[in-house]
Amino acid sequence: MNDLRPQQLAPSDDGIRTKPGIPLDVAILAIRVLEFVTVGVTGLAAIVILADTLGAGNDGLYGRVVLIAAIAYGVLAESLGCYDIDAQFSLRQAWRRVAGTWMTVALFMVTLGFLLKASDEVSRSWALSWFLGGGAILLLVRASSTFWVRHLKARGTFNERVAIFGAGAQGQRFAQYVQSHDRLTITLVGFFDDRQDGRVPGNASDVPMLGNLSTLIGMIREGRLDQVVVALPWSAEKRLQEIVSRLALTPVKIRLAPDLASFAFAQRPVVLLGEVPVMTLFERPISGFDAAVKAAEDQILTIIIIAVIWPLLLLIAIAVRLDSPGPVLFRQPREGFNNRSFQCFKFRTMYHEHGQLDDIRQASRDDDRITRIGRILRRLSLDELPQLFNVLTGDMSLVGPRPHATSTRAGGRLFSEVVISYAARHKVKPGITGWAQVCGWRGETDTEEKLVKRLEHDLYYIENWSLWLDIYILMRTVGAVLLPRNAF
Repeated sequence: MNDLRPQQLAPSDDGIRTKPGIPLDVAILAIRVLEFVTVGVTGLAAIVILADTLGAGNDGLYGRVVLIAAIAYGVLAESLGCYDIDAQFSLRQAWRRVAGTWMTVALFMVTLGFLLKASDEVSRSWALSWFLGGGAILLLVRASSTFWVRHLKARGTFNERVAIFGAGAQGQRFAQYVQSHDRLTITLVGFFDDRQDGRVPGNASDVPMLGNLSTLIGMIREGRLDQVVVALPWSAEKRLQEIVSRLALTPVKIRLAPDLASFAFAQRPVVLLGEVPVMTLFERPISGFDAAVKAAEDQILTIIIIAVIWPLLLLIAIAVRLDSPGPVLFRQPREGFNNRSFQCFKFRTMYHEHGQLDDIRQASRDDDRITRIGRILRRLSLDELPQLFNVLTGDMSLVGPRPHATSTRAGGRLFSEVVISYAARHKVKPGITGWAQVCGWRGETDTEEKLVKRLEHDLYYIENWSLWLDIYILMRTVGAVLLPRNAF
């Protein structure tokens, strides 16, 4: 594989090119045009090849279909990220997005033909041939363009010549960040700093120290730099303003490097709060429109499930009541959304006198507190069915991290003591089933390792939630119930 790492050039005159490189945006524009033409040419080629089967006088109709499809591809490819930076250097990402866009275009054209009642006028053999052949050629074109872009990137063709003003810890951290990110189109030319009292090194992070502010401005005047990153502490406001005011008179981009603390959150997005940029450290998960979708999913599916299984609920209630004295339902305080406590419903599976509300000991294999019916219900997870009513009341969701009692322990320690980030699972409502459960991390958490694994899966679900993930988990839950593991 070609080396895509940012380059460091020697400080000699012939080591720093005097002409700026070609912007990556120009290459991406060429790829846009090439793929648009590819869609059109493959469609027209299919018309020529299958002309005998299309009928005379239909060239205009098929030509319009090809033009509409090419325009649709251009618009959808843009919106689906086919031309984002990460799709230019990764063939896997590029192919996935191009294929997804092409299939979306096909669905769009089929829908459009149905709505316009024109689908019968277009040859299905021509459409299928174009879809398969055009798709294959599109993937080949994107593969070729990806290797071409990566080759040019390795040669430094797209790289901007960047100088860092400030060779202290902040500048060195910025240089290390650039060096560790292969796909940045940056050539680090060197450090510049006005401090000459030994506080800055002659060479840091394999980037040479080239001089002071006057030297930097001189190189800019010679056309040897495209961008300057000022890496001074944000607290040095007066010095920052002095440096920037002098650099502002030169025709290069001027950027301000993050303060040292900001590197810890380098992956976080920056948004404008009014006119002030602020860094978003954490978003509230499953909020806004997503929260409305999940709430609708919970209510609609729960009502449907209860309407279907109410005879089963009735039979289980009768069996529990006849098996041992005591109430049918067991209510226990559990931690829910935002660490708020709620009453979690379950069919009673233990003898009434052994029910625990505080200092809870989790059920284990061959636990003598469990009734005969309770053992069957636990094995098939049917004791959890009354939690459907917790979903209707808004305390729980169908899918989410399983709710635990505050006094539950793993390896003799409270859950919150084992993992300091344990409370992060309470950012969303708890669920009847969850990602951890369908992945095998259900049942007793008798060791700290089991708790850590369960928490890892819960946090993955929270960070990657989607309606389709919920449906997938619900489908896998059926299999987990029919083939139970670790449930007793």
